[in-house]
Amino acid sequence: MDQVRPSTLRMAAGIALAFGLCGAPYAQAETIAVFTKSQGSPIFAALRAGAGVAAKSLGVEVIHYVPSTADNVADQNKLVDDAIKDKPAAIVFDPVDFNKAQGAVDKINAAQIPLFNANERLKGGTIAGYVGIDDVALAKDTGRYLIKALKGKGNVVILDGPDGNRTATGRAQGFRDAIKEFADVRLLAGKPANYARATGKDVTAQLLRAYPQIDGILAANDPMAIGAVDALKAAGRKAQVVAINASREAMELIKSGDIVGSGDYDTFALGCVALEMAVRSARKEDVPKEVMLKAAVVDKTNYAPFDQPADKRQCPTLAGVAEK
Repeated sequence: MDQVRPSTLRMAAGIALAFGLCGAPYAQAETIAVFTKSQGSPIFAALRAGAGVAAKSLGVEVIHYVPSTADNVADQNKLVDDAIKDKPAAIVFDPVDFNKAQGAVDKINAAQIPLFNANERLKGGTIAGYVGIDDVALAKDTGRYLIKALKGKGNVVILDGPDGNRTATGRAQGFRDAIKEFADVRLLAGKPANYARATGKDVTAQLLRAYPQIDGILAANDPMAIGAVDALKAAGRKAQVVAINASREAMELIKSGDIVGSGDYDTFALGCVALEMAVRSARKEDVPKEVMLKAAVVDKTNYAPFDQPADKRQCPTLAGVAEK
């Protein structure tokens, strides 16, 4: 049952009685609390969807605690207090701001609730397990994908994420590391476009006016890449475009060829794996201390699983991910 509280969103999903991971019945389902950053972002909606799909298959209840406004640390901290009162079997936590999460982590640790960190890596505290994606490796693979599409040569530009953002910093490094591997590729410019479609369009338009020959555009997320496609069409220009996130909003442009590929920042899989780790911990089973999802690029050959609502996708298993 979904429940709404003042200044917060608290969503419940799952089932109350089911079979465990190995087929043994549990008289009472465990409850796992899942914290994410933003109600509106499709990236974090996908993480919640992954946790929900995993919860159904594992026979547990998942309660989602989501701040009412994006990047609201105070809201998330209040939600931590609420969750501790509810006494979940474990907590999956993606901090609004990893630099300001220590107080919340200390409260969870003091309550002796197993804490599983997903996505943004926490800076301190006792963590039962971490699952994440290496932004540098993902951007490097995505950059190489573009350069191979350009047959190893040409002029490229980069649309970076916001200054000071951890994922943006990693992706900026990965793109530039990939370019350095190819002597015949020239980086004309790299400019922040703040992870936004409108800004991506404006910045790309500026770059198109400044440079008569741009062969490739590396965008650090899907909305900026879509904005770049908007600018290219408005200017009557052509360039190969890659993105990162592999969100559903990019799939039509991947199918049309306007975006040649998008690095799979698979928060759906993060939600699945983090939830399974939390459940295994609650059931006193072994869990790895850290799981890093493998970098991959989504293109015309493999887009089908991503071209559907996240809650209709199939979760990867912890065992399957850990084998990679």
